[in-house]
Parts: sequence; C-alpha cells; structure tokens
Amino acid sequence: MPTLKQVVDVLETLYPLRYAEDWDEPGLIVGDLAANVDRIAFAADPTAAVVDEAIRRGANLLICHHPLFFRAVHQVSGLGARGDTVRRLHAAGCALWVGHTNADAAPRGVGQAAADAFGLIDQRPLVPMRTEGDTVGLGRIGRLREPVPFESFVRRVAAALPHTEYGVQGCGPADQMVETVAILPGSGDSLFDEVRASGADVYVTSDLRHHPATDAIEQARYEASLRARGIMIGHGDARIRPLLVNTPHSAIESLWFDYAVHDVPEAVERATGERPEIERITIVTDPWTICVR
Repeated sequence: MPTLKQVVDVLETLYPLRYAEDWDEPGLIVGDLAANVDRIAFAADPTAAVVDEAIRRGANLLICHHPLFFRAVHQVSGLGARGDTVRRLHAAGCALWVGHTNADAAPRGVGQAAADAFGLIDQRPLVPMRTEGDTVGLGRIGRLREPVPFESFVRRVAAALPHTEYGVQGCGPADQMVETVAILPGSGDSLFDEVRASGADVYVTSDLRHHPATDAIEQARYEASLRARGIMIGHGDARIRPLLVNTPHSAIESLWFDYAVHDVPEAVERATGERPEIERITIVTDPWTICVR
C-alpha cells in the first residue's frame, strides 16, 4: 500500500500548494506520514457527520475542500468541536488533507469542474496566475454552445448541483439571452470588478450578500441604460450584464469531486503501482435545513 507521504506528494502535484491564496493554509492537517493508505474518502466539509462516515467506511484518508481551521488555532483539546475532530481522526487512524484555493485554481480543479458541469466551452481562468500561464487561476470564464434565456441557464445550474434546501437564486430578466459566463465557486462578491471587466453576461458564484449584489446589479442596469442611449460604457449592447446566479457554497464546490475521485487514485497508481479504494461521501453539508418561501 502507498504511504500517506506518497499520497500527499501526489495530491500536491495535482493541486500544488503554491496555487493557494496568501491567506490560505491547505495541505495535510492530521495524519502520520508513515501510515498506509488504502481507502480514501472525499467530502466537501470536515463536519462531525462527515468524519463519522469516513471512519465508519474505514477510510485512512479524508480529502476535503474546506479547511478544518480557517483562523489561528491555539488549542485542539476536547473543549472545541475542531479539537474533537482532530482527536477522533487521530484515534481512528484517518488522516485529513485539504485542497482549498489550491484546488480552486488547478486544472481539473473546482473552477473547471463547475464550468464543465454547466456546459462552458473555450474556458480560461477568470483571474489567471501570472506565474503559471493561462491555464491556472481562480474561477473560469467561457461561453455556452448557444445562447439561452437567463432563466433556463439558472435552471441548468440548479440541475447540475447536489440538492440543498437553500436552492439557487437568479438576479436579472428571466428572458434575457446569455452566452458568456463567469464562474467563481465559493464566496465571489470580491471579484465583481473583474467580472464586469470580462464582459460576461452572467456571473455564477456563492454567498452573495445583499448590499454588494444590489450595488452590482444596479451598476449593470445603469450601464445598460447608457448603452441604450448610445453612450458606450462597458461591453457590447444594451443588455444588463452581468446577471447574477447565487449558489449554495458547498454544493457548487463539491462538483470538484466529479474529477478528483478519478484523478487522485489514477495518479496514486501511476506513482506507486497501487490503487486505493475510493469513497465519496455525499452528506449535505450546507448549513441551511429549512427554507420557507
């Protein structure tokens, strides 16, 4: 069987840690590098339920997208939920490796998986990494094979995602035709300027807050009204752009596993001659369990 060190080396070749944002700390969180790995579980979040399921299935390695620790940590005792997660993983001999913004940016990572799932072609990173050429970077931008009404596209996005009670929201005229799509899986309201500069017809992301989303769509409506009067500002015709699609955070990012559950064991087998068993844990980790309309 491959060791955890060998598997981590493979993971960090597929999803290099140098791709991570400066504030992010992905990589190996829990685990003995000398331990053997023959069963790998994949899940979006290392919640207590996910950890329990990984242990129940006999996984020696849990690969998650979201970190267990986002901020500075001063204790991992049983006084806190995260410390207890570390304890239970260690006691069960199950390592935890996180591919966060490094997996967002990598080829066949989170961004590309979402863009492929929604049918985008001629893709490129929305925010390329200057040192990595034009295939690596945050988000994706591409086009649909043919224009579709905005409402149809929103329904396409919803159909591609795992079910959540929160659902998918769209902001913009239902019948406006859209073709060019920008995507940033995860919290994306910090990239409105980049999306506007790209000329995308629609922006798909998560965690859109009231004020940034309102400001963005109001600016889009204003610029469209200027173009309708012959005052050329922004991109193209008098359509409102970008329209907005708000998705559940973990749901859109979990599309990464459509690729990772194949890419990781194949890469481990090439590197070590052994292929680990794979478990995909589909527990819904979106926090919202009731949605009243």
